[in-house]
Amino acid sequence: MTQFFLDSAWLIPCYALLGAILAVPWSPAIINRTGPRPAGYINLLMTFIAFLHGLLALLAIWNQPAQSVVIPWLQVVDLDLSIPLEISAVTIGATMVITGLNLLAQIYAIGYLETDWGWARFYSFLALFEAGMCALVLCNSLFFSYIILEVLTLGTYLLVGFWFNQSLVVTGARDAFLTKRVGDLVLLMGVIGIYPLSKTWDFSQLADWASTANVDPKVATLVGLALIAGPMGKCAQFPLHLWLDEAMEGPVPSTILRNAVVVCTGAWVLIKLQPVIAISPVAVSAIIWIGGVTAVGGTMVAIAQVDIKRTLSYLVSAYLGLVFIAVGTGQIQTALLLMLTYAVAMGLLVMSTGAIIWNSITQDVTQLGGLWAKRPACGLSYLVGAAGLIAVPPLGGFWAFLQLGDSLFTNHLKLFALLLVVNALASFSLFRVFGLVFGGKPQQMAQRSPEVHWPMVFPMILLMGFALHVPLLLGTWQLLPEWVSLNPTVAGSLVLSSAIGGGAAAYMYLSNQVEKPIRFGSKALQDFFAYDLYTQKLYRVTVVFLVDLISRTISWVDRYIVDGFVNLVGFMTVFSGQSLKYNVSGQTQFYALTILLGVALLGFLLSLPILSRLSLIVGG
Repeated sequence: MTQFFLDSAWLIPCYALLGAILAVPWSPAIINRTGPRPAGYINLLMTFIAFLHGLLALLAIWNQPAQSVVIPWLQVVDLDLSIPLEISAVTIGATMVITGLNLLAQIYAIGYLETDWGWARFYSFLALFEAGMCALVLCNSLFFSYIILEVLTLGTYLLVGFWFNQSLVVTGARDAFLTKRVGDLVLLMGVIGIYPLSKTWDFSQLADWASTANVDPKVATLVGLALIAGPMGKCAQFPLHLWLDEAMEGPVPSTILRNAVVVCTGAWVLIKLQPVIAISPVAVSAIIWIGGVTAVGGTMVAIAQVDIKRTLSYLVSAYLGLVFIAVGTGQIQTALLLMLTYAVAMGLLVMSTGAIIWNSITQDVTQLGGLWAKRPACGLSYLVGAAGLIAVPPLGGFWAFLQLGDSLFTNHLKLFALLLVVNALASFSLFRVFGLVFGGKPQQMAQRSPEVHWPMVFPMILLMGFALHVPLLLGTWQLLPEWVSLNPTVAGSLVLSSAIGGGAAAYMYLSNQVEKPIRFGSKALQDFFAYDLYTQKLYRVTVVFLVDLISRTISWVDRYIVDGFVNLVGFMTVFSGQSLKYNVSGQTQFYALTILLGVALLGFLLSLPILSRLSLIVGG
C-alpha cells in the first residue's frame, strides 16, 4: 500500500495547487453568502492530505536508496527539458516539514485572521508557497529549481502585500520583491553559464561532472559566485538581507511559513550546488565570508531592535549565515540538520510572538512586560523555541551546533570561535526579548493582554511538543553521535556560550539590579546597530544614486538627442511643406515643369562620374 504513495509522491505539490484553485469561488463577488471561511477549510484539508501522503511515502522509502523519476516535457535538438525528480528519505522528509508547518500556520490563521475577509486570497497564497517549496525539494534540476524560486519570489510579494491598502505594506512588498530579484538575476547568469560547461542541469549529473571537471579558474569563480547570489537573496544574507525586515509587514501566519522554511529554499539549492561551487576556492571563501559576516552582524543588529518582529527577522539571517558556513566547509549533512532544527524552533518563536502581537496595542518590546502570569502558553512556547534555536542540551539546536562545531574545531578554529560568539549573541538577544516581554511588572500596554484563543494556542502547543521531541527523532534516525565520541571541549564551550549570553540577558532584564532602559555605549553606536549598520543609507548613496544617475542620463539623451533629432526631421518636413505651398499655383503645366526639372537634376547627379571622366579625356 505504501509503495503506491511512494510511486505517486510527485503528487504532493499538486494538492496545494488544487486547494488554491478550489478557493477561487470564494473570491470577492463570486460566493458571498457563505463568507470566505470555506476557502480556508478546503486548503487545510488539501495540506493535511499532502502531509499524510508524504508520511506514507516516507515509510516506504525509509532506509531505501533514492529513486529517480523523469517527467518528459520538451526536447529540442540537444536541449532536454525533461523534469527530473529525486524521491528519497531526505526529500520526502522535507515535504513533510513544509506541509506540517503550513498546516499549523493555516490553523493559526483561523484565529489570527478571524475577522479578515481575505481568507480565499490568503490561503491561496499560502498554497502557492507550499506547492512551490514541495516542488523545489523534489526537483533535481537547476533550471526548474530557478523557475520555482521565481514563483516563490512572486509568492513573497503577494503575501507581504496582503493588506495592500496600507502604504508601508505596499512599500515592503515592493522592496522585498526587488531585492530578491537582484540575486535572482545574477543566479540566472550562473544557470545559463553552467550549461555549456557541464551539458546538464541535473543536480546529480552536475555533482558527477564537478568531481572530474577541468575548468578555467576564472570561469569557475565567476560561475560559482553567480550561483551563490540567488541563495544569498533568498536566505537574506548581507547585503541582500533588507527584504526580510520589510517582509514583516505581512500577516504573522505567513511569517511562520516564510521565516521557518521559505528562507531555507535558497540554502537547499546551495546545498545541491555545493560540489559545483567547491571547484572554485574563491567561491567557497565567499560563502564562508558572507555567512560569517551575516551571522555576527545579524545577531548584533537583533539586540538593538525594539520591534518584536525585527528581533526575529535578523536572527533568521544570522542563523542561515551558519548554514552558509556549513556548506562552505563541506558539511552537507550538518547544514540539513541545522535547517531542520531551525525551522521547528523559529516557527515556534514566530507563533508565540505573533500571539502577543494579536491582542497587544504595540509591538515595541520596551512597552510590554509582566506577561508571564497572563500568557503562560506563549511564554513557555517562547522559551522552548529559544532554547531549541541555540546550544541548550538536549534540544535539537544543541546537536546541530555540536556537529558543526566539532568539524570547525578540528579544521577551522577561527570559525569555531565565530560560532561561539554568534551563539552567545543569539542567546542574549532571545532572552533579552523574553525579559522585556514576559519579565518584570506589566506596563500600561500590557495591562489587558489575556491568553489568545484555541486556534492559535493549539498549533503552538503542538509545535512545542514536536520541538521537545526533536532529539528523540534524531536518535531514532541515527543522526546523533554517541556520548563517548563527544568532544567535551566543543560541547562545553557551546553550552558555556549559551549560558553567558542568556545569563547576561537574564541579569540585565529580569532583575532590578540594572537601571532601565539599558544602554550599550554611546547613542551613535546604538543607532549604528539599530538602523541596521546604516545599510539603507549605504544603498542610497551607492546603488540607488548610481541607478538614478544612469536613469537621468539616459532620460536626457533620449529627450534631447534621440527625440531632438526626430523632432528636427519633423520640423524640417513641416517647414519645407509650408514653404512649398506658396510656390504651388495649381496649374498642370507647373507640375509638369517641376517633374521635368527634378528628373533633369537627378540625371545630372547620376551623370557626374561620367562627366568627370569625359573632362579628363578631353583634357588629356
